[in-house]
Amino acid sequence: MLNTVSEERSRGRRTGTARAGRRVGAEDSATRLAILDATAKIMREEGSAAATSRRVAAVAGVKPPLVHYYFPTMDDLYLAVFRRGAEAHVERQRRAIFSDRPLRALWDLSREPHGTRLQLEFMALANQRPAIRAELAAYTDRFREIQVTALTFIARERGLDLGEFPPVVVSLLIASLSGALATESALGVHRGHEELLAFVEGHLDRFEADTAGRSAAG
Repeated sequence: MLNTVSEERSRGRRTGTARAGRRVGAEDSATRLAILDATAKIMREEGSAAATSRRVAAVAGVKPPLVHYYFPTMDDLYLAVFRRGAEAHVERQRRAIFSDRPLRALWDLSREPHGTRLQLEFMALANQRPAIRAELAAYTDRFREIQVTALTFIARERGLDLGEFPPVVVSLLIASLSGALATESALGVHRGHEELLAFVEGHLDRFEADTAGRSAAG
């Protein structure tokens, strides 16, 4: 089921402008990786507007022309950062799905601070850059497809009623709740967050304990 993301990565390279997604230089080049790390760091800590080629070069410790050598356009750079993060996120999702407590692990993954902050920045970029919007939409759809497939398998393995717990609804609840918390936290709003976290995590703990016991008894 995780192969769908690799397929989407290839499809994503065909979205946007003809130049968007074009890679120059060796993919494992230390300079290229330093530029990607610097861009992600700036976006997380200062916002996407601060991630100019000059600022990225300064943080990466390289000369500005090298940024444009590896990434001819800023869309190329943003897409490379996004795809790199997406692949890492899919691998963490795979580990969560096959853990002893997959629902809790998926919930914790959805609330990962670095990932949620970077996602918010890419959503802001998507409003202005069609190539980013297309890539973000394609990835989100494929990510949900993988998650729903995994949740369906988990539900069947544990003898859950798919009508009572529709996997697509569970997936959307995880995404929407974690997204709402991340958005409010970015604004400095935290009222009710601790209560919501305690509510969700308490139910997840009881739910997984009950279903684990039911599965063992079966």
